Amino acid sequence: MSRRSTGPMSTWAEIQRQRQRQAEAQHRAQARQQREAEQQQRTAERALARSRREQQSAYRARREADARLRTDELDARMAELSALLRTGCGAPVFSPEALLMPEELAPFAPGPLADPIPMPRAESYAPAQRSGWGFGSAARAQEQAARARYETDLHAARTAEARRQQQLADYREQYRRWADGALAEIRRHNDGVRQSLAALRRGEPAAVVEYLTAALYASPVWPEGLPRQLSASFEPPERRLLLNWELPPLSVLPESSLVRYMPGADRDKEVARPVAERRTAYRDLLAQCVLLVLREVFGADRFELLDAVVLNGFVNDTDPATGHRTPVYLATAAVSRSDFEAVNLAAVDAVDCLVEALGGQLSARPDRRTAVPPARLPGTSGRQVVSHGGEDAGAEPDLLVMDPLEFEELVAELFRAMGMQAVTTVRSGDGGVDVDALDPDPIRGGKIAVQVKRYRKTVPPTAVRDLYGTVQSLGANKGVLVTTSGFGRSSYVFVSGKPMTLVSGTDLVELLHQYGLRGRLGPAPADTASGAVPDPGAAAGAASEADAETDPDASVLGMWWAGEVRLDVCALVCTGGQVLGDDHFVFYNNPRTPDGSVRMMPALDGDKAAVWVSFDRLPDRADRVVLVAAIDPEADPHADLTGFTDARIRLTDPAGAEADRLEVSDGRPGETALVLGSFRKRAGGNWDFVPGGKGYPGQEGLLNLVREHGIEVE
Repeated sequence: MSRRSTGPMSTWAEIQRQRQRQAEAQHRAQARQQREAEQQQRTAERALARSRREQQSAYRARREADARLRTDELDARMAELSALLRTGCGAPVFSPEALLMPEELAPFAPGPLADPIPMPRAESYAPAQRSGWGFGSAARAQEQAARARYETDLHAARTAEARRQQQLADYREQYRRWADGALAEIRRHNDGVRQSLAALRRGEPAAVVEYLTAALYASPVWPEGLPRQLSASFEPPERRLLLNWELPPLSVLPESSLVRYMPGADRDKEVARPVAERRTAYRDLLAQCVLLVLREVFGADRFELLDAVVLNGFVNDTDPATGHRTPVYLATAAVSRSDFEAVNLAAVDAVDCLVEALGGQLSARPDRRTAVPPARLPGTSGRQVVSHGGEDAGAEPDLLVMDPLEFEELVAELFRAMGMQAVTTVRSGDGGVDVDALDPDPIRGGKIAVQVKRYRKTVPPTAVRDLYGTVQSLGANKGVLVTTSGFGRSSYVFVSGKPMTLVSGTDLVELLHQYGLRGRLGPAPADTASGAVPDPGAAAGAASEADAETDPDASVLGMWWAGEVRLDVCALVCTGGQVLGDDHFVFYNNPRTPDGSVRMMPALDGDKAAVWVSFDRLPDRADRVVLVAAIDPEADPHADLTGFTDARIRLTDPAGAEADRLEVSDGRPGETALVLGSFRKRAGGNWDFVPGGKGYPGQEGLLNLVREHGIEVE
């Protein structure tokens, strides 16, 4: 039966993999943000260049440089994948010591709490020396006032120091509790690792497969974008690891070989990579992946527990008949340790090494999903299977896509949970029986022949009749046919009155749950093809970038003001005085509306801010676009709009041609947000600009402004 890894090594492996996922996600987010920023900059520069002939040369040079940069990125990706095996061979192999967590914690760092409050000095409060003798009531009054100030300040400083010391003591105690808990958790983890390593040295099968799969799953040698889903089982008598490893799809190889800038059309043209080159590179990449997996497994086996590894490489594909994901095996190899150690991986041709030197099989046309028969699958003869990656550990396994041998073992486990003895049969010569079960009940018990069919369509009546014939020939007391689909009326009529039981897919799921096992039919409701929730903002962003280049009727609102005050310029798409929704409030954290009709853009031609608006694409219920200026809270949270003077809005088209200049109100002391004005839709469909001028004072100026326009802010 398949199970998920739950030991300390698996925990460690999952932690390492999560860190890699976080790093990859941060890298993708940064790259996406950089691409968007560069695309916005290119769009703005393109618009400016169209209106200014003298900038055409520099503009063309930048576009050509950008095309060369994209070509370099394509070349770098191909080089990275072509050198996968050579690069991986240069990385250190996994060590069991890496499973242990260092018992080191960040030192106690109280920060400003470590600095004592300075106490006032009495001599600093002495009255200033005056001419004359300094006698009389005036002098005494000055001395008394100075002493009073000193005592007041001294009392305040002592109070602050006492408060600091109390806060420091509280923080030190909080750190102590955290450190004690963190060290205890690290020591529990390390104790569990040591116990697992002790079991590993003894060659216990569960420990062997846990350790090797954890090492392989957490390996850092795989570049971004390559999968690492795996499942494995260990056969102690043969000292053999059976391993399924997910191979990368063809899409990881760039389809384009270079990018050229076409100045006549002012666009980039991608030149397709030759099909034969891409096909050859993909086959070589798959061979490199198989060899690198073998290198990681044998390298991690520091205790020489393995004599051989049977590795099956697969890709997840969609079955066109059912629409479900199903594995397609593209490579397989059964490799002994001695044969593997005889090759110099850093200098081999990957395909020749896998096929010729190691006797493996590699699909002749992996780009067309031409499959090869897997040598031997994990879980054979009822061995436990450990998996990493793929389906979430907390989700129930999908019976429809489960490995056939795993499915048979699950059915056997169900019979055992029901109080019977059950084992899966050997694949050859089983007479059509997948599970041999024995019911110990003295009255109704006896031998049961179980057949398992992981079908998607209705089981034909011939299968039911064949099982009945097998029951009679084996002398079994009963026959049970278990399927993931269902049976027709003729099958139920046939088994009526016979020692036969039919278990449909829905009945099977109910029985699994009843006896504490897991299973479901089909994908979980929240599943998507990629396992992640789609980001609607990304699609909207891509659309708006394209629209910025192709919408000739759009307007660019370039804003300028005197003074050095740092401002955020915002836009609200409204019906009357109420914004259409939170996503129609465009500002630095929401740079575009969902439909892309309003978005922020880089300022050009001396402007300090700019907003791109396509009035014709605004929602039908929108009748005004309100422009707002507010103090940048990060640049200067204590500033006001005093420096916001001589402001104007420059109305241009995307090509940079100026259509109008709109004057707006100056800012006033104490105000932190200001309505610059609004574009309002008239009865004929035209848009007119109405100057604003209403200001909002205080630190919550912008919050109060957006609240008035219907946005709820906590």
